[in-house]
Amino acid sequence: MSKIKSACVYCGSSSTSNPVFDAPTVELGKSLARSGITLVYGGGSPGLMGKVADACMEVGGSVIGIIPDHILKLENRHNNITELHVVDNMHTRKMMMADKADAFIIMPGGLGTLDEAFEIMTWKYLGVHNKPVIIANIQGYWDPLIALIKHMHGHRFVREEHMNTYIEAKTVDDIIQILNSTEKSTSPVKTEQM
Repeated sequence: MSKIKSACVYCGSSSTSNPVFDAPTVELGKSLARSGITLVYGGGSPGLMGKVADACMEVGGSVIGIIPDHILKLENRHNNITELHVVDNMHTRKMMMADKADAFIIMPGGLGTLDEAFEIMTWKYLGVHNKPVIIANIQGYWDPLIALIKHMHGHRFVREEHMNTYIEAKTVDDIIQILNSTEKSTSPVKTEQM
């Protein structure tokens, strides 16, 4: 079995978000590093994004940040990570994140995180990739999202087979267990389908 070696973490960059999610995010960053899994993320330093990157680096992990140049005007890039890629636009950022990750973890966040979550799940059911997508439902944060997906399924806008586009995890331990027990997909992201 080929092991998952990198995971993209989608999460909030707000510096005013509920601090209840700080400790699990730090735990995730450290746990990825200790499991030998490279963190791929949005490249910023504020909010949960900065916390997960700092935590991973603190215990000797590897962190790849990818940030569009126009976002540098809105938030500070993280200068103390393994690699930082400054790209032209959001689409390039998302494609590079998808290419560099063997799995995706959706931590608490706002509209940007929701955008990334729906896009990566949609790409999965369209066959653009076949990598695990984990909704990190920490302290029930994503309960409304999961209920919405089930609501859409109940009204037949989401097919039964598409209900398998994500795995719900309620703790960081669950996330790491899923990553360590899931085989890495050998299928590349199909950019020609974009």
